[in-house]
Amino acid sequence: MAGTGTLINTAAVVGGGIAGNFAGRFFSRAQQDAISMTCGISVLFIAIAGAMEGMLQIISTESDGGAALGSGRSMFIVLCLVAGTVIGELLRIEDGFERFGAWLKVKTGNAKDAGFVDAFVTASLTVCVGAMAIVGAIQDGVTGDCSTLAVKSVLDFIIIAVMTSSMGKGCAFSAIPIFLFEGSITLLASLIAPFMTESAIRNMSLIGSILIFCVGVNLVWGKKVRVANMLPAVLIAVLAAFLPA
Repeated sequence: MAGTGTLINTAAVVGGGIAGNFAGRFFSRAQQDAISMTCGISVLFIAIAGAMEGMLQIISTESDGGAALGSGRSMFIVLCLVAGTVIGELLRIEDGFERFGAWLKVKTGNAKDAGFVDAFVTASLTVCVGAMAIVGAIQDGVTGDCSTLAVKSVLDFIIIAVMTSSMGKGCAFSAIPIFLFEGSITLLASLIAPFMTESAIRNMSLIGSILIFCVGVNLVWGKKVRVANMLPAVLIAVLAAFLPA
């Protein structure tokens, strides 16, 4: 049934939040900080692996008939990120995330939780940014195949559990954006699917991985990058796939 993947993913995020909130009670503040740092480092390496997959390529060397590893697409990355960030800053997407987080903070009785909004925004970006969420939701909507989102759900459960144990219960409420985001894509899947060509998915994965890297930077070094304002870069990357070569 279409939409099953979104429900599974949402439930996994909620479950991860509950598990992490329970486990977090057994850790001291210093231990929670160490877990948060470890989570950030893990996110960094996951993002680097995804970005390198999109940038590195095997180049044949005619001189000796062998092959070498080369990198490229640097200008593509710069243009997408700069243009996307300009759009995001003008639209003030990050401020919108924070306002919604602040509203949730009050409505859920967590007004005294100083880290609620930061935890909510960071966790939301972590689980929403990336090709698996979009491609999986399209598959779920067009064919009813929720396998991609099911795999993502396992990963999200672990990530949100770890993040909640160190950052607080605000992470668990990232279930709301993931439900709205994946649910909307599933409903519009038949319209979106034609645009998700192999080239578009490759572009989206590359830029999405870089945004996830920025989330990791914020986890390790404190909030340095307004990642939500960079989100339009993903859309620009997809649209770039249809430009003439």
